[in-house]
Amino acid sequence: MNIILLGPPGAGKGTQSAMLVEGRGMRQLSTGDMLRAAVKAETEVGLRAKAVMERGELVSDEIVSALIDAELAAMAPETGAIFDGYPRTEAQAVSLDQILASHGRTLAHVIELAVDEEALVDRITGRFTCARCGEGYHDRYKLPEKEGTCDKCGSHEFKRRPDDNEETVRTRMAEYRAKTAPILPYYEQRDLVRRVDGMAAIDEVSAAIEGILG
Repeated sequence: MNIILLGPPGAGKGTQSAMLVEGRGMRQLSTGDMLRAAVKAETEVGLRAKAVMERGELVSDEIVSALIDAELAAMAPETGAIFDGYPRTEAQAVSLDQILASHGRTLAHVIELAVDEEALVDRITGRFTCARCGEGYHDRYKLPEKEGTCDKCGSHEFKRRPDDNEETVRTRMAEYRAKTAPILPYYEQRDLVRRVDGMAAIDEVSAAIEGILG
């Protein structure tokens, strides 16, 4: 089972991917993570990518395709893949089809975690975490039981991500729409796109995705 998981930052892609990895033994293929790992390991593709990035240029579709090709080649045939952050253009979507076919794989579903922009702004701008253990909280939906004290470890220090502000969230949403819009028609004409309410509770989103995957 090979799927693409779509959704803007904050929609819960990482959480749902982690649950699929744990529950189904799937493999999350994030192009950003793969790129950093290849550069660190100094693989052939990694060295090519490093040279491009050191020149201040964007990594080409060819290099990204080579990364995905290598990852799929190293995976057991029965292990499903979750593509996160790729493809973002129709050309990349066509390339992914070709790569999957070369490994005897096909794309089963393109699942979009649909969100309400105003609700997402509220969700992201209110979140904060314990600086010691990472327990998550929210200004409106999940405050510590005792003010200023982490429920989990008792720490009194909390932190917020500097980019968790309204302007940044709205910019991310606009970028997501601009980058994702071109590939949706490509998959919709093949009846591969399924939408899930990304604003629902985590377990409800997970159940909806499981219902799609069967």
